[in-house]
Amino acid sequence: MSNTSTASSSGGIGFAGLLTILFIALKLTGVITWSWVWVLSPLWIGLALVLVFLLLVLVIALIATNRPLKRTYRSHR
Repeated sequence: MSNTSTASSSGGIGFAGLLTILFIALKLTGVITWSWVWVLSPLWIGLALVLVFLLLVLVIALIATNRPLKRTYRSHR
């Protein structure tokens, strides 16, 4: 019996990582004269978007939990 696995895991650098490497290479070769903040922007922009999304989810959750509940009154016989 062989030990080959049918499930494959896809690891790798991803789009933001490739874009960052491209920007760094262009900066070091003098093709672009951007600030290092913008050269490394694919890294921090993704993180910033995730943080904004999590903040929105937190605000919506807080608003939803502080909303007064509608009470339904049942007549007891």
